[in-house]
Amino acid sequence: MIVNKRFGYVVVSLAFVACNESKEIEPAESIALKPYPQTEKVGQQDVYFGTTVEDPYRWLEDDLSDKTKAWVIAENEVTNDYLSQIPFREAMRERLQKLWDFEKVTAPFEEGDFTYFYKNDGLQNQYVLYRKKGEKDKEEVFLDPNKFSEDGTTSLAGVSFSKDGSLVAYQISEGGSDWRKVIVLNASDKSVVGDTLINVKFSGLSWRGNEGFYYSSYDKPKDGSALSAMTDQHKLFFHKLNTPQADDELILGGSTFPRRYISGGVSEDDRFLIASAANTTSGNALYIKDLTDPAAKFVPIVDNMEKNHSVIDNDGTKLFLYTELDAPNGRVVSVDFANPGTAAWVDVIPETEQVLQPSTGGGKIFANYLKDATSLVKQFDRSGKLEREIDLPGVGTAGGFGAKRDDKTLYYSFTSYVDPGTIFKYDIEAGKSEEYRRSGVLFDADKYESKQVFYTSKDGTKVPMIITHKKGLKLDGTNPTLLYGYGGFNISLTPSFSTSNILLLEQGGVFAVANLRGGGEYGEKWHLAGTKLQKQNVFDDFIAAAEYLVNEKFTSSERLAIAGGSNGGLLVGAAMTQRPELFKVAFPAVGVLDMLRYNKFTAGAGWAFDYGTAEDSEEMFSYLYKYSPYHALKANTAYPATMVMTADHDDRVVPAHSFKFAARLQEYHTGDNPVLIRIATKAGHGAGKSTEMVIAEQVDKWAFMFQNMNLPFKEMK
Repeated sequence: MIVNKRFGYVVVSLAFVACNESKEIEPAESIALKPYPQTEKVGQQDVYFGTTVEDPYRWLEDDLSDKTKAWVIAENEVTNDYLSQIPFREAMRERLQKLWDFEKVTAPFEEGDFTYFYKNDGLQNQYVLYRKKGEKDKEEVFLDPNKFSEDGTTSLAGVSFSKDGSLVAYQISEGGSDWRKVIVLNASDKSVVGDTLINVKFSGLSWRGNEGFYYSSYDKPKDGSALSAMTDQHKLFFHKLNTPQADDELILGGSTFPRRYISGGVSEDDRFLIASAANTTSGNALYIKDLTDPAAKFVPIVDNMEKNHSVIDNDGTKLFLYTELDAPNGRVVSVDFANPGTAAWVDVIPETEQVLQPSTGGGKIFANYLKDATSLVKQFDRSGKLEREIDLPGVGTAGGFGAKRDDKTLYYSFTSYVDPGTIFKYDIEAGKSEEYRRSGVLFDADKYESKQVFYTSKDGTKVPMIITHKKGLKLDGTNPTLLYGYGGFNISLTPSFSTSNILLLEQGGVFAVANLRGGGEYGEKWHLAGTKLQKQNVFDDFIAAAEYLVNEKFTSSERLAIAGGSNGGLLVGAAMTQRPELFKVAFPAVGVLDMLRYNKFTAGAGWAFDYGTAEDSEEMFSYLYKYSPYHALKANTAYPATMVMTADHDDRVVPAHSFKFAARLQEYHTGDNPVLIRIATKAGHGAGKSTEMVIAEQVDKWAFMFQNMNLPFKEMK
């Protein structure tokens, strides 16, 4: 995943307005559920190691067919009709819109003569990029994505300035797709430079002087759907300004060097091009090229893909690397470009018990450690000497400790499940932080608390979970609770504030996040313990978290909902098929739900490090087949009230997963609980959704949950 850090930390100015409880709106006594569409079944069979597997809904994988489009319309009609009958749905929408409607401003960053920042005046569909020349100068709009399309579904997907700030390349995403376009502007007058690049995917943009920039992409599929067809060979290109894209130079990748993921970046001093190449989402090879030598070729730093590595900075020919080689929790090493092999590496920041996430700025190295899934940040000089531990305002997540080499200050954010977020300005040399901007969301943090507990999973492993609720909560088993998890791809769930969750918390609800195996909270060992033939550990951890919440009387099975997206959608699908009686409501979102065929679509084959594939071995096939949510559904079984959530332009986890799972769930389910699918249109895997779409999705989630828990909604003034 590529994240634009400057755009990622959305934290803003403070103005708190107290709210008082008002009247209660009762749930509907009953809702007339329209009949589910009679989804056609076909006689599709596949044979794996002598086992025949039925796949009657295979035809739903064809997102270009009129039949599939008609099915989507029919399913959305059933879902929309159900949701429209929930009495408090509109009251929830009004409340969430009010909560969302405050000015949001990001940390500033300097490029050339200007200071840039993103701002949303409250309910704008997309953040706007502003700039100004000095603190007292008037700000001006630089890029307004709200004007990219009439419905707000075309988003700004990242910007990259040349070193002197005179040029900027920006990416746009249409309808939430991972396929991007790139447009270059002259920063001074915003005039367009050259042609628009198309068909760019999974790419950063890295400038080489003002000559041009490096980017990555796949060949767009010639046959079938561009949103679902396999994309297998990533390529790194150099685009020279004012030349056709067809003439772009292939730097690495393609048929002579086939890799699924390739990225390239230029060092801050313009000396080196660093390239990363990988076939899965874990582990990469690392190469470097001296850009001062026109005849130079790539030199391998690490030429295998067994561990994760990156170049984080350089002082001339001295390179600073982050690596997990011989250090499952990560370390920082240095090495000279003349002899960059692993044998010459020298520790700068050795491995510790905490997981390391390093960054650089102002000539310093910042070690952002994970301590039980929360932030601990230390500042080191370039020799690895500890200068200080940075004093954070509490227990939570700190991010953004990155700056240019000559910068004297940087900006970082701090947030938690009860802290809406503050941006701090940090004096790098003095080590002093001052508050720069605080969130203006309508939330009184003093009324709520967030506590970390450690519970025991099925095999005796201690797993952390953070539970958030109103202070003075009664542990009587009646509190509506949403349990959230992910558990995969070495991704760590650290505390962060959600405006949407206010709707639950102010109603006396509980929000719980479990830090499951498969994630990165405790390093490589924690990650590996939730992969391939150990993936069931992740589901056991999640189920044990639910049992803890019930046993400790935070809630009961009748008041417990589970949610997760992407790999977390798989988690929810597995949990609800293995223990359907444990949960009242389930929200599997954009989930990987057919574990036998996930690797047949887009870049899904790259997830095999975590999952394995059905073709690997009979043992791996049998393991996947047993827990695959689509295949684990059983006829004549009562499942939780379920709203499967996906989007028609999701080309990361194709919606066919959700389509097939929902069709079979509706076929097999018994009982009164509704089992629906909500299919967003002109939306993708999640990034770039308009504010209107996000609010609508969150309102439908809470309305569905409260209705099926038979809970009233208290209007808040």
